[in-house]
Amino acid sequence: MSSGALPDGTVVAMCSALADETRWSILTTLGEGDASASALARRLPVTRQAIAKHLAVLHEVGLVETVQAGREVRYRVIGTELSAMARRLDAIGTEWDRRLATIKHLAENI
Repeated sequence: MSSGALPDGTVVAMCSALADETRWSILTTLGEGDASASALARRLPVTRQAIAKHLAVLHEVGLVETVQAGREVRYRVIGTELSAMARRLDAIGTEWDRRLATIKHLAENI
């Protein structure tokens, strides 16, 4: 694993969090800009209480952070974590491509 790469356990936790359709919707909505749980509840077909629970999960795995805006707490996507996860998944894909190419080469040269 290269310096700055996410440990596999972190990637698994992030993928698990994003496997939920509501959390994915929250994350993509936050990609458009910071928002409070109340603002997200107005945009998504989910109660504010459910949004808050989903945000807690996303926060726990490091995909969102809180930002104080006056008396309001807003949430923001942590792009660096998403980028690190994408790089780790890409590295896994590259390794599988290498393995499959080796298998193909062996099979064709038998």
